[in-house]
This record gives sequence, structure tokens and C-alpha cells, in this order.
Amino acid sequence: MLPPQLIQSLEGIKGFNSKAFEAVHVSGEQVTSIRLNRLKAESLKQNAKSIEDAALSLKPLAFSIKKPVPWCEKGFYLSERPSFTFDPLFHAGAYYVQEASSMFLWEMIKQTVGTATNKKVLDLCAAPGGKSTLLASYFKDGLIVSNEVIKSRAAILTENIIKWGADNVVVTNNDPKDFQRLENYFDVIVIDAPCSGSGLFRKDPNAINEWSEENVNLCSLRQQRIVADVLPALKQNGILIYSTCSYSKQEDEDVLDWLMENYQLSTVHCPLSAEWGIVEVQSDKHQAHGYRFYPDQIKGEGFFIAALKKTKGEEESYHSEQSLQLANKQELEQLQSFIPLPQTYSVFKQNEALRAIKETWLTSLQQLAKHLYIKKAGVELGTIKGKDFIPSHELAVSMLPLQSLAAVELSKEAALQYLKRKEFVTDAPKGWTLVKYCGLSLGWIKVLPNRINNYYPQEWRILKD
Repeated sequence: MLPPQLIQSLEGIKGFNSKAFEAVHVSGEQVTSIRLNRLKAESLKQNAKSIEDAALSLKPLAFSIKKPVPWCEKGFYLSERPSFTFDPLFHAGAYYVQEASSMFLWEMIKQTVGTATNKKVLDLCAAPGGKSTLLASYFKDGLIVSNEVIKSRAAILTENIIKWGADNVVVTNNDPKDFQRLENYFDVIVIDAPCSGSGLFRKDPNAINEWSEENVNLCSLRQQRIVADVLPALKQNGILIYSTCSYSKQEDEDVLDWLMENYQLSTVHCPLSAEWGIVEVQSDKHQAHGYRFYPDQIKGEGFFIAALKKTKGEEESYHSEQSLQLANKQELEQLQSFIPLPQTYSVFKQNEALRAIKETWLTSLQQLAKHLYIKKAGVELGTIKGKDFIPSHELAVSMLPLQSLAAVELSKEAALQYLKRKEFVTDAPKGWTLVKYCGLSLGWIKVLPNRINNYYPQEWRILKD
């Protein structure tokens, strides 16, 4: 049963219909949606005229596509929820299982930023990684800083970013106030703020027991602190995107009013298609535009999102400082003998591992490394041990050009055995070999005269049978 206090608090808010709202929560209906990884989906079906065609006709996918998510170019609803664990393409990063409402971030970025995709973007509360992978796809020639303050959640975030394969993401593990050191640095900041979670009641009925009016008020205060802490890092005319999975006005419209009352911010209006069923609202005091997602009106869960523009600030004015250790000539030669990297990449070292990032963003990474704790940046290529180069799993699942490397294609059964780190049969060539399923890399094996060593990460292996 939904909390009566919640229902009472929502009466009078635009778009709220208590009967329909309560009915959809007892219906048992579940909505499952995925967002394709554009680059990897294209490689799965080279002859498709579009990504949508690839998704709709792709035989290897372990599910059937129902229809597109209308506000996200790469989002699709599924006919049913399969066991993603037993789909090798899920582990290869071909798609991300993401709630459809939260994919509206794509449309909001499209309307507020447009085609200028070479921006510096911060996803402040990023775990488990849905919004960061979306941002990495949209800002394909930009730089995404994907931050998570909780250490255990940062590990999950890192895993999902690695599987996505993008080379333009830096994963950090910092408190929001740490970003004040990067004043006027980011063009876009996305804050999917921790909230009371009422928007997830249909998806997770157990969350109902944790909801209270007191927690709503505590969350509202915490959300204000989080945004206030990070706001100095946004440039003048930069875009702040604020979202929650809460229906409560205190966590949504009231936070927008508080921000506009205390900071130099203006509201950004995003026109909607009436067919989408999203409800446009405005805050009481400053008429800030917000967008509410009610599960009885859209195919998705409860969600709130808004965009604000920073009207006061300065352009970034940072000097380049050498805070990263670049690879030396010998290391580069050993690397190039294993895999020839495009000249557009710079190679640096982090904890003995060689990493690559586009040269365009090297100076920016230097600046980030000076002020933040970085868990991962760019793509880890591997480590050098004596005369040997030991490739990293990140390299295997990245979108770097790997065509020159030895590879073997596995059946679904063999691919699952590999992902469980169990024995499987293959006629792979001797030495380091990429293991692939439907053309997408899953990881490395090293074929020796009398055995095959499986280098799939131990902590990521499938434990179920």
C-alpha cells in the first residue's frame, strides 16, 4: 500500500491523478528498457541501415524489441525481461539496461546543448553508470567526468564504464565539495540527486517501507547542499541538469526555487511532444520549468528532471601542469609492437599500467589529476613486465582499433563458459587472443602449448549456472 502521506502531499500537483497513480502501482506491470551502445551495435550488424534496424532484426540479442523509447534515440522497450546475466552481449557492453524515464536526459541534452558535443561534462552522482554511458555516447568528442562518492558504488560504476568501452570517461571518487577546486571548469553538470525514492515504488515495492515525510525533508536539505557544493565548478552559461526519482515537491520544484533564490541561475524550457505523456510543471516562486514522469501516463518509472543555466561566472582559465607521468620511448615501442595506436592518442602511466586518452584531453586530464582522486581515466592498455606486454581487459572491450590482434569467435555456450571462467574448447592461435561473441570482444585468453589461460576478471565472472 502506498503511504497515505505521499498521496496527500501530491494532491493538487499538476498531472497527478490519485486513482490512476494507485492503480498502476497495484497492477504488477513492469517496464524493461535498454539503450544500445551505438558503436558496438553497429559492428554487430554492419549491413543495417540504422541502429534501430540493427536492434529490431538482430538475431543474437537474448530478447525481443517492442518499440523505441521516444525521447532517446538509442533507447528501446523490451517485450519481456530476460536474464541479462546469460547474454554474452550484455557483458560485451552492447547495451545498457536503463530505466526509460531517466533516458530523457538525452532529449534534455539535445535541447540545451545541441550539436556542440566537444564539451566537458560532470556526472556528479554517477553510479551505477546509466547516465554516464549515455553522456559518453552523446558527447562523443567530449570529456565525461563520472563521479561517485561512495567507494563500493564507485567500483560498480567503474565496471560498467569499462564494459561500455568509451575512451572519453574519467571515473572519480570524490565528495561534491572537492569540485570547487575546479572553478568554472565544466560546460555541463548532471546531478541525479540521492532522494527518498518514491518514483521507484512500482519497480521496488520494498522501498515503500523506507519512505517517510521526515526522510523527504532530510533529502531536500541534502540535495541543496550537494548542488551548492558543486555549483562553482560550472562555467558561466553552463547547463545544470537536476533530477530525482522522487515525486515529492520538496525534492523537486522547491529545490529549483531554492537554487534560483540563492544563485545566479535561470530556468531552461524544453518543449515536449504531447504524445509522450510527460507533465511539464513550474515551481511556485520563480516558475522554474520541470518535467514530471508519472507511471500511469508514460512507459517508465517515476522521475523528475529540470535544466538551469548559470548566468554568472567566468570562462575557465587553467594553466597546463605536468601532473601525469607520460610513457617513455621504450614503453611506447613495446606497446606499439603489440598494438599500433592511432597518433591521436596520448599514453600515460597510472599505477604501473599504461593508459590511453585522446591527445585533445590530455591537458584537461592533467588538471583533473591535480585536484581529484581518479579511479580510471581513458582506457587501460596493459602493463610491461620485462620484455613482455600484458594486455588489460579494458583494452579488449574498448572501442580502440583492435583489428590487427588475433581473435577467435565463440558460440554462445562457449562464451558463457568463458565468462564463468570455466573450460571451453577453441581452436585459437597461440599467444594472446581476443575472445569474441557475435564480433564483439569479451576479453583475453592466452593459448599455451598445453592449456588456455582465461584472463576474464575474476570478480566479474558469472557465478550462476
